[in-house]
Amino acid sequence: MIPSLLPAEAASRFYMHWVNADQPVRQKQVELLSQHNLSTLDFTALLQNETSSGFTLARAMRRLRNLVIASLIYRDLGGKADLDEVVSTMTAFAEFAIRTQTRALTEEMIAAHGTPMSATSDEEQELIVLGMGKLGGGELNVSSDVDLIFVYPENGDTHPSEPGQRPLSNQEFFTRLGKRLINALSEISEDGFVFRVDMALRPNGTSGPLVSSINAVEQYLIVQGREWERYAWIKARPLTGRKKDIAALESIVLPFVYRRYLDYGVIDAIRTMHHQIRAEVLRQEKMHPERNNNVKLGRGGIREIEFLTQMFQLIRGGRDVSLRNRSTREILHILVGKRQIGQDISDQLLDSYTFLRNLEHRLQYLDDAQTHVLPANLDDKTLVANMMGYTRSENLLQELQKHRAFVAAQFDEIFSDKSAVAPEASQTVLYQPILINQEENEQLAAIEAKLGPLGFTETRPAAQRILALWKANRIQSLSDNSRNRLMSLINLVLPQIANTCANPLLSLSRLLDFFESIARRSAYLSLLTEYPATLGRLIRMMDASDWAAQYLTRHPILLDELLDVRTLLAPPDWPGFTAELDNQLAIERGDTERQMDFLRDMHHAQLFRLLAQDLEGVLTVEHLADHLSKLADIIIEATIREAWLAMPNRHTDTPRFAVIAYGKLGGKELGYASDLDLIFLYEDDHVDAPMLYARLAQRFITWMTSPTSAGRLFDVDIALRPDGASGLMVSSLASFEKYQKASAWTWEHQALTRARFCAGDESIGERFEAIRNDILRQPRDAASVQHDVFSIRQKMHDAHPNRSALFDLKHDTGGMIDIEFAVQYLVLMHAKTCPELTGNIGNIALLVLCEKIGLIPAGLGQAVADIYRNFRRRQHQIRMQGAEFSRVAPEMVEEEIAKVRELWDTVFSVKR
Repeated sequence: MIPSLLPAEAASRFYMHWVNADQPVRQKQVELLSQHNLSTLDFTALLQNETSSGFTLARAMRRLRNLVIASLIYRDLGGKADLDEVVSTMTAFAEFAIRTQTRALTEEMIAAHGTPMSATSDEEQELIVLGMGKLGGGELNVSSDVDLIFVYPENGDTHPSEPGQRPLSNQEFFTRLGKRLINALSEISEDGFVFRVDMALRPNGTSGPLVSSINAVEQYLIVQGREWERYAWIKARPLTGRKKDIAALESIVLPFVYRRYLDYGVIDAIRTMHHQIRAEVLRQEKMHPERNNNVKLGRGGIREIEFLTQMFQLIRGGRDVSLRNRSTREILHILVGKRQIGQDISDQLLDSYTFLRNLEHRLQYLDDAQTHVLPANLDDKTLVANMMGYTRSENLLQELQKHRAFVAAQFDEIFSDKSAVAPEASQTVLYQPILINQEENEQLAAIEAKLGPLGFTETRPAAQRILALWKANRIQSLSDNSRNRLMSLINLVLPQIANTCANPLLSLSRLLDFFESIARRSAYLSLLTEYPATLGRLIRMMDASDWAAQYLTRHPILLDELLDVRTLLAPPDWPGFTAELDNQLAIERGDTERQMDFLRDMHHAQLFRLLAQDLEGVLTVEHLADHLSKLADIIIEATIREAWLAMPNRHTDTPRFAVIAYGKLGGKELGYASDLDLIFLYEDDHVDAPMLYARLAQRFITWMTSPTSAGRLFDVDIALRPDGASGLMVSSLASFEKYQKASAWTWEHQALTRARFCAGDESIGERFEAIRNDILRQPRDAASVQHDVFSIRQKMHDAHPNRSALFDLKHDTGGMIDIEFAVQYLVLMHAKTCPELTGNIGNIALLVLCEKIGLIPAGLGQAVADIYRNFRRRQHQIRMQGAEFSRVAPEMVEEEIAKVRELWDTVFSVKR
């Protein structure tokens, strides 16, 4: 900010007139107050100074208001105050004035009419004054009105306590109180006013009652609440009232403002509201050309920055509590952390916002007038320019234009009508052929005639699929607007599918399945309409993987992840992910359903990003498995913590409890749809520990496996616990160790080779790792172990018969399980003399290690490691196309099968 070229007494007529009315007393008051940040003023003490001088409360408040405004002008133009101090001071003073006057007037009303009481209980009633707009956002102007809404808790009547008190209904009591409060703040006297008051944002606006009960507010918002009111209620902040009543009101308002899904339909609503505001501004400018520089409502003005931030809030605030912040400036910072806008854009928007708000204040400093328009008078325009640090008004206008152009460009990037981007989508290429009153064959022929020129070769089955979608009950029940939007999207994607997809018909079918699943959710149709580039990414994903298509169809909320390719393809930030997860779960404590939904949302979103990177070829199978395993570890850790904190009668805030991962998670080889093989251990001498930790394990499984509105997390298998299905759900560390040393079967020790601590108490995790190493490094009889391994392998082979002519990459002889069993046998037999084999480093690294230390002939270990990696990659690719079994033609892997059999024969010294 460039310093003002003029001091307060030369720039502000308001300041000059106010000071001159009582020189030098007022000048001294200002200089004294202005030695410190004004947002920390003790308004109570200052008001007492006025009332102790004999002034009434009403007059004292006005005198204090003038002193505060004058001191702000003095500090701001003197370069001592920044924008934050100005708006924070004005907000704090407004809150003080409203609370003080409400309290005093309530006492007077009670003295005359008795105490307002609930009709259904003996509870006293208090007025809730809601600060809206910039007051609610903590960013009030120096000469702004205050937007207020008055609410009272319940209907009832006042209860007189003194003779002569005339009872009133609560409605009448609080209506009178509200009117008196408005007069106390806004009535103009010899000392001016405190604040202008605007009540137009209340339910039903100026035609509605001045005050409403909480129940009336609820009924209004449910039945009549409009989109622009959601925008207004974002800023609603209670300034008075009881905590219990405020909580009840907020429980009604929050669901109205913030949808639990991603609400992209709000973009069109804000666009419409913006057009209406712009139309009114343009009308005023035509009538008064001198008012063509409105820094608030004009093109690229303050309101467009507010619209930008509140658009993100309305879309995402239902799922992300941190976006419910009421401050425009704070939201711009938060959006950077949420990766919704870039740091450079946020910085520039904040710079423009600060410039425009400072300019707005200087316009108001002139005469303490509520104006947002640059003056037409050249002298006044030059005064404002000087206050902004410019010698000439032309320089100010140039800087203003620069900021407005930037803001307007950012606004247009989001709010421009996207239908203009793809005019071919509005030409209803397929709409008329479907609607015509003809037989089905004629309709199909008409659709085919449109598809051929677009590049489709299989026109008849494609036409059949499109017509089937259109005739589906779900589509026919849509509104005309939604059907038109859906058909526009289909028209838009058809050329892309025909010209970019490897299998256009299959991709079209997957995409239409997806469209049918989201058709009734207008927010998703809005997202795809508002962000056409997202359609291209969606088509590529549908073309690349049937599993991805089905996953997205089950979780359409993940469309949001396709908006920004930079975020979509960014490497996982696990510390940031964990911090955000923990923070949001902490906010939602007390609402288990919301916590469970949030865990699922976070897991699904991160998994989807990994899926996108996988399909783009950014991740190897090993790196993907590492990331999926890390993701599962984080989710398990958070779930254990929150499930424990939600338990009653727990004896400690941190459970002495650990989760041990086996199988794919234990070996860090997790896939997209893998279940979790887990066991639970504890070490706690508390008398209730066994019962509490069994209950915790059960709650954990419920949190992980239960389907909610957001889907499910994982299937959990606890069959590997000591004594299997007949054993306890949780085991003490001592009993686990005893079982492993005295009772465990060979297959359980095989499983232990791929086990690791993944979440919970780290000290228990360290003890488990020590026990694991001790067990795996025990001496063993080779013949006995080999017999058990062969027996287990045969059982697995029999359980997965392959009656096809194809080779099953996992289960058939020479496949992945043979490799895994061979590695596990080597670990069990040689860890005693080669303790490094107990490291949980995965099958590929273990094969290479076994070759290095001479347990496998030179070259064989590396060769089979490469085969195992290749088999995993093929298995992954096949499953991504939705196949039930991972099978290939035997001749494709003939050499690999032979090499795996060679490993088996070498390790076990037998022929298969």
